[in-house]
Amino acid sequence: QVQLVESGGGLVQAGGSLRLSCAASGRTYAMGWFRQAPGKEREVVGAISWSAISRMVGHTYYAEFVKGRFTISRDDAKNTVSLQMNSLKPEDTAVYYCAARNTVDAATRAWEYNYWGQGTQVTVSS
Repeated sequence: QVQLVESGGGLVQAGGSLRLSCAASGRTYAMGWFRQAPGKEREVVGAISWSAISRMVGHTYYAEFVKGRFTISRDDAKNTVSLQMNSLKPEDTAVYYCAARNTVDAATRAWEYNYWGQGTQVTVSS
């Protein structure tokens, strides 16, 4: 059983940056970040595949609304995945969730993920 623990959320002013981290216990393959704002459905922020060749960078996917602002990275030696968020906007305010799946390809739909973290709150003030 894989357990995921997110950290790094908080309150930041618009234009600022935050870095979220997700520590996994157990073997993980493709991973993703999702977010859910009050009254809205959970949506994908980005995802990263897993490669058996450690020198290869995992293929990444980003939602259109974060392209150029957010970056996903993973450190398989430490079993962590991070989400660097720059140029934050008030509309980025949400609970952010880390997710992992049992296959290597990145996925964009919540139902494709097998494991979820508890979420971390990100609040961006205007």
